Amino acid sequence: MAITVTVNGTQHALDLEPEMPLLWALRETLGLTGTKFGCGISACGTCTVHLDGRAVRSCTLPISAAEGKSVTTIEGLARDGTLHKVQQAWLAHQVPQCGYCQSGMIMAVAALLERTPKPTDEEIDAGVTNICRCGTFARVRAAIHQAAESDGAAS
Repeated sequence: MAITVTVNGTQHALDLEPEMPLLWALRETLGLTGTKFGCGISACGTCTVHLDGRAVRSCTLPISAAEGKSVTTIEGLARDGTLHKVQQAWLAHQVPQCGYCQSGMIMAVAALLERTPKPTDEEIDAGVTNICRCGTFARVRAAIHQAAESDGAAS
């Protein structure tokens, strides 16, 4: 039985086991490799995507939980060739070092700014629990504040 899910605006009918993690459906079935595998236990946030606009960890979320819903990955965050305001701020502040966790971090921040347009440092700490091994959290915070102040292109 096919599972129907809309990913980055395109509807897909996927013939997959319902318990397959959304992460692997995105990466292996749809070829969207911007979403990364990190810990496999929903702790690090590297696999963060949006499910109906809410940031979720896709490594443990079964594809069946996305049935009939809309998923946005890092590949779908920019609109009409214009980077999302969070992506723009990331570049301006040279946030990534290795960059591996950054797609998940950007997705978590984009969702935070939808819920809390001008977050305080405390709201950032509570709302973005992704882990960056490089420790670029000072740059992350500066980029979040810049994105919050921006009318930003795509948002």
